[in-house]
Amino acid sequence: MSDIIPENSVGIVTPETLFFDEPLELACGRTLPSYQLVIETYGELNSDKSNAILICHALSGHHHAAGYHSNEDKKPGWWENHIGPGKPFDTNRFFIVCPNNLGGCHGSTGPNSINPETDKPWGLDFPPLRVRDWVESQARLADQLGIYQWAAVAGGSLGGMQAMRWALEYPDRLRHAIVIASAMKLSAQNIAFNEIARNAIKSDPDFRDGHFLEDKTLPRNGLALARMIGHVTYLSDELMGNKFGRELRSGSFQQGQDTPIEFQVESYLRHQGDAFSSSFDANTYLLMTKALDYFDLAREYGNDPVKAFSNALCDFLVVSFSTDWRFAPERSQEIVKALIDAKKNVSYAAIESNLGHDAFLLPNERYEHVLRAYFSRLPNDAPNISQAGSTPPEVLS
Repeated sequence: MSDIIPENSVGIVTPETLFFDEPLELACGRTLPSYQLVIETYGELNSDKSNAILICHALSGHHHAAGYHSNEDKKPGWWENHIGPGKPFDTNRFFIVCPNNLGGCHGSTGPNSINPETDKPWGLDFPPLRVRDWVESQARLADQLGIYQWAAVAGGSLGGMQAMRWALEYPDRLRHAIVIASAMKLSAQNIAFNEIARNAIKSDPDFRDGHFLEDKTLPRNGLALARMIGHVTYLSDELMGNKFGRELRSGSFQQGQDTPIEFQVESYLRHQGDAFSSSFDANTYLLMTKALDYFDLAREYGNDPVKAFSNALCDFLVVSFSTDWRFAPERSQEIVKALIDAKKNVSYAAIESNLGHDAFLLPNERYEHVLRAYFSRLPNDAPNISQAGSTPPEVLS
């Protein structure tokens, strides 16, 4: 292990690309004749393949959830705080699988892949996707790995939506659903923020109606602005005040000073936007935010979430964070109430944090304790799933 890589990390990891030749019929009515998914795995799959956990990433996430890609790599996976030996998602015990979702821009088939019908990048012509499409592709991924039933499907934000959809679409193929900082559907305010971000991208002259790769351009300014808009919504007012306040990075308010004034928070947001625009695909951002907007767990169940969850067979852990205003605790409590009314086994933890929506990615002692406590009760074998009874919900502390 190098000096950079901590002892409790999964260490050096290598992504794997899996190919799927069976056509995938999408919710929009179109079909992908074939596709590929890039995944990373951590830990060892046991002999009866019962210890596998699927990690579903959020909007700007990808397959690199933990570890490092080289000894020189200074940035670990996005959930490094929680995946690894002895960590909440304990790789000494579980086999962790994290795919880059279909439509992504980190190796899985998506808008920057080549459309076989045109031999050009798909761009904005890539089919629109729903969360259920990701769940279907993940089920085929499980088949290819020889995993019939996940010990758990887990994710935060958009990842939590996938975990809930798994519980409805393939109820007998997971024993636990871990739903973190998520919701059964987006609020109008959330949809509005997503639309502002999309318009920032599409207003960039270099967007070229989504065909910027063909024209060898990149809508960097639009994508950077979209990321800045999103990033502000992931943080809390308290965090931004504590971290930046009204501190200046340059310039002065003294009379007679004509040096342009720049606040620290302005510099920070520009850095975040510039970094993101160099590593993410604009069409993927449009596709992912639309999938967020479209998600509504109970739409096809007469808008009745209790009826929707009546199909689930797994147990649930639901987690919220106090200053998360993008996916407020009330949204998690709606999930919990629906599960209670559907007579499902559910544990709920409300975590105090000043870190906003991003809290689900970051260290937090109580958050980690809740995850460890929940996983400590998971049996090592793979019991047959039976319809959950009327066990009262548990509040973890």
